[in-house]
Amino acid sequence: MADSQRIEEERVIAEGVDEEAIEDNRRLFEGWQLIAISVAAGLYAAFHMAALTGVSISSMTGISIPFLPTFPMETWNFRIVHVAGALILGFLLYAPNAFPDHEEGETRVLGMIALVLAAPALLSLGVAIWFALQISGGVMWNGMDASIRFNEIWLYGVPLWVATAGATALSWQHRRIRSGFAVPDLVLCICAVAVAVYLITIFGTLMRNSTGTPFAPIGISMAAVAGSVLIMEMTRRVAGLALVVISLVFLVYVFTGQYLPGFLNSPPIEWGRFFSQLYTDAGILGPTTAVSSTYIILFIIFAAFLQASKVGDYFVNFAFSLAGKARGGPAKVAIFASGLMGMINGTSAGNVVATGSLTIPLMKRVGYKPKTAGAIEAAASTGGQIVPPIMGAGAFIMAEITGIPYTEIAIAAIIPAILYFVSVYFMVDFEAAKLGMKGMPEDQIPQARKLVKRIFLFIPIVILIIALFMGYSVIRAGVYATLAAMVVSWFTVHWMGPKQVGKAFELAGIMSIQIIAVCACAGIIVGVISLTGVGARFSSVLLNLASTSQLLALFFAMCISILLGMGMPTTAAYAVAASVVAPGLVQLGIQPLVAHFFVFYFAVLSAITPPVALASYAAAGISGANAMETSTASFKIGIAAFIVPFMFFYNAAILMDGTILEILRAAVTAIIGVYLLSSGVQGWFILGRSGWITRIALILAALSLIEGGILSDLLGILLVAIAYGTHRMMDANITARELLSKNAGESAS
Repeated sequence: MADSQRIEEERVIAEGVDEEAIEDNRRLFEGWQLIAISVAAGLYAAFHMAALTGVSISSMTGISIPFLPTFPMETWNFRIVHVAGALILGFLLYAPNAFPDHEEGETRVLGMIALVLAAPALLSLGVAIWFALQISGGVMWNGMDASIRFNEIWLYGVPLWVATAGATALSWQHRRIRSGFAVPDLVLCICAVAVAVYLITIFGTLMRNSTGTPFAPIGISMAAVAGSVLIMEMTRRVAGLALVVISLVFLVYVFTGQYLPGFLNSPPIEWGRFFSQLYTDAGILGPTTAVSSTYIILFIIFAAFLQASKVGDYFVNFAFSLAGKARGGPAKVAIFASGLMGMINGTSAGNVVATGSLTIPLMKRVGYKPKTAGAIEAAASTGGQIVPPIMGAGAFIMAEITGIPYTEIAIAAIIPAILYFVSVYFMVDFEAAKLGMKGMPEDQIPQARKLVKRIFLFIPIVILIIALFMGYSVIRAGVYATLAAMVVSWFTVHWMGPKQVGKAFELAGIMSIQIIAVCACAGIIVGVISLTGVGARFSSVLLNLASTSQLLALFFAMCISILLGMGMPTTAAYAVAASVVAPGLVQLGIQPLVAHFFVFYFAVLSAITPPVALASYAAAGISGANAMETSTASFKIGIAAFIVPFMFFYNAAILMDGTILEILRAAVTAIIGVYLLSSGVQGWFILGRSGWITRIALILAALSLIEGGILSDLLGILLVAIAYGTHRMMDANITARELLSKNAGESAS
């Protein structure tokens, strides 16, 4: 009995999938510092849960304390605190550069210089608090008042700028051991608080209505400049330079657009007027932060609770039990497991790191080349972003921007998600067939009989889906799913008690930093687009192209969506592309749902599109293959996804828009189409390799069937018949040559 149990335990392949990934530049604290940062991260996530569920702190504690805030908070204040909290945690946790190996490598002189910058930072914070006390005491605040303007510039704004710019610059050169706080980062934390206190104070009065006018206090603009610098520096630390560079390009455009020709030309904008609007719901506090402060943070908490209960390990082992025996088994496991995990966590590259560390080595072991193994994982993880109901948080941003009900978006995403993963599955299967692969030995695969006993671990996701389609709000459904994740853990060895719940909140607080910084940084770009009107002028370019060819206009929109999305996480990529491209597509007469799905898919696919393919690069780092070769291979594996969005335009039934018969016919013909496309691209048809004539016929047949019309379907069937005929003729010729060669050999002997 003991031996049998030991064998079953050895068959559990996935262990540690749910372990927290530690980035190279994240600090690892010890002692009281670790306790402090853990408590801060946990409270930050718990604050959002309390705010989103409408629970007051007083009701949570049972004590009535007048000065404690009651949730839900005022919207702008909540978003300002949301961004400021992420900045503070981020600056404490993520270093701007590499850590020294020893204390001797620390640059303590720079730390002392940074300590001097704490004085102007504290001055700006103190003045912001002074302003708050004055306003609460009844002082009338007016941006035209000379004395108030002087105080805002010289006592608040200038010290804030000095501290922000100085500490940011010093942090790039400052070195501190991994287990210690860095002084420049502490100064940046103070600056983040100073920005938040001032904006909450000013926006709490009628001054929010003055933004963009001469009556706006100059302090709003100065706080927005400092806040933008803090957001971009935080984004650089947690997501790289790509989004920061794009944001800077857009900001430069604000003040140089008046000198540019053609549709890029924009009217001159005074810096104070622009920045007074940037840190409002027209920019940083707009749709991207609205979604990150509600839906995204909530589902990060949900994912953290799933992670704490080790559901990720179960998902991967369950996938191995189902697909491990199939040829190229680990690759098919990656499709299932990475798609499921990617749906929840919202970042393609992050999901590659989480599941790819397990699946990529196994794929290499059964015979896949390193670049192919990495490409399969990258394609599967990227596909998770288009899987309903969560869609890596993209569905929530789409609902926020378009006003289309979330449930309608989730339902519309079903068939496109199926098409994507069916295509990837066939690409993987045909590759395995060409290489003559077999499945994994049965004694190395987790036993389905054992795993079925724990199938209740899927209950949180089932509850989430049911609650959403029963009409509950996204927030309510997410809370129910999070509670369910805690409850199901009580039936496993990973029982979640108070300590584990606290750890889950801590993990959620840390996990949220990257996506919040990215969404806030994307808000800068969205603000530039909305405040300069460049989006409307881009729409006119699309209209002009469409007068020549709608297909050409769609192709141009595809290229811009991919270009804008390169190097960015899904949520930011879609938010930016939706602001620039989607309005133009809508003006072409395309339905808003179709237009936004078109943009969303290509923004997601930028993660596997050369030359800047983040998911592919992450996979290459694990597989040991060349990054560019891996990105090219992942582009090939996900090739069907580049055609599916065009199907939305030509056949809206793919998005569940039509009669049941139309939807079923569109789904069936499209699935057959992506099968034929995969067959043509991989050069494998029926039971053997196919020649170029067969492959061309298969690709043309696939495009005909994918288009979805009656005549195109009939043409597709005809082309399939031609492909089959040529394939059989080639087989017959090959067999005849083999027989002649064999007979010649026998005669010679």
